[in-house]
This record gives sequence, structure tokens and C-alpha cells, in this order.
Amino acid sequence: MMAKFKTTAKSGHDSLRPELVRFGAGEVIFTEGDLGLGMYIIQSGEVEIRKTIGGEDTVLSVLGKGDFFGEMALLEDGAFRSATAVARTDVSALSIDQAAFRFILESNPEITIRMMRKLVRRLRETTRLLEDAVGHKVDLDESGITEPPPAEPDPRARLVELESGMEFPLARGQETTVGRLDPVTGIHPDIDLTPVDGRRSVSRRHARILREDDGSFVVVEDVGTMNGTAVEGERLQPGRPAPLRPGNIVRFGTVECRFELDAEP
Repeated sequence: MMAKFKTTAKSGHDSLRPELVRFGAGEVIFTEGDLGLGMYIIQSGEVEIRKTIGGEDTVLSVLGKGDFFGEMALLEDGAFRSATAVARTDVSALSIDQAAFRFILESNPEITIRMMRKLVRRLRETTRLLEDAVGHKVDLDESGITEPPPAEPDPRARLVELESGMEFPLARGQETTVGRLDPVTGIHPDIDLTPVDGRRSVSRRHARILREDDGSFVVVEDVGTMNGTAVEGERLQPGRPAPLRPGNIVRFGTVECRFELDAEP
């Protein structure tokens, strides 16, 4: 059974605090291939991280008190679980969504440092495996690994910047990223608001617009966004989707846009 994230009725920072959840021994916390919704920090008990290799379940690691797992869901939006997590014993853990993750980054930087160290170790191990496979040293900067090509624009859906009237079509797929071009990483959002953001108020990775299965849309502010996102004047909480309807005014930082959606032909 997959853990559900819950909201609380508390106000202020208390509403962003991680929630304590419990799993019985043998209970599946999440499964390889699931859409990632958050991460966990173990308070007590042990968790096995398993992966299907060659058709068989292989235990990659056993985690205990103070360890964390599932963090890629918060660092890579829309990431699917790369492994399965199972409670080896009775487990209590803190469940953390993007809003709670921001709170933790502000209040406990040690978690940030540990996460960075874990990712560095993972990158080194991946590089070692790659070099073993190809038989020579690999320079990742020259490896040919690049961002995927730009998504095909959707002619029916767009953001229109109010002051200039400039139109920004949404991507045709399920997700449209909104932000500014990052020249350091080379990451290019589907909608680059740089031309209309003279104050540089929009974060590099500011928000995402998601197309639901029924054809409706929601907007989600990404974790780490500095100047916020609002729909019809109501400020969004990071990681928590808000409905987006045709005609709604969406503010990304100080940039105001109208969401437009043409009727089906």
C-alpha cells in the first residue's frame, strides 16, 4: 500500500512541517515505476530499497534511523521511482512533499548537505559503471548528454503576458515548464519568460502547468521559487497544484499572464 500525503489544518510554518507516517513490517512504501510524490526520513525501523534486475528483486541497500530515500521526486519534477521501498520492520518516517521540503531547507541545512553528498556518491558510482562499460575514462561534459529537444507547442493553449501581449504557447504534452533560460546548466523551460521579465523576478525553474487526463489544467509552483506564483491573486504553496481555467490571471514573480485555451475544433 502506498503512503498518502496529508495536509493539516495548522497555519503558518506549522502547516509545512513534515508529517509522521507509519508502515508495518513487509508493507510496500512505494513501487518501482510509481510517480514520485515526495521523500521520507526514517525515524525508527529499517527500510529495504529493492530493484528488479534480470527479472529478480535485488536488495540494493538497507536504511535505518536518520537515513532518507525517495528524494529524486523532489529534485526532479515528475520523476518515476527508480526502485521499490519496503518496510523491513515496523517503520515510522517523516513524509515530505515539496512545501515541507522548502521548510526543511530553511530550518535544517544539514539535510541539504547530506543529500548533496549522496547525489555526488551516486554520480561517481554511475560514472565508474559507465567507464567500466565503455573501457575508458568518460568526461560527462563531453559525453553528448544533452537536454531533450524542445517540446512541440500546443496551438490551442497559451499564456499571454498582459503588458506586452506576447504569447507563449504551452507544450503539447502533459507538462509545460515555466521559467527562465539557465545559461549555466543549459536547461531551457518550455515557456521562457526572460523577454518580459525585466526585473528578473521569475526563477530559472519557476512553475509547471500540467494537463490532466480530463483535459483540464493545473499549475504547480516548484520548490525553491523565490518570488512566488499566484492564480487570480491567491498565492500558491510550492508543490501543491491549483486549478487553472481559461481567462485566469497567473502571476509568475512580477510577470502577469492570462491563460487562454481555444475550444476544440
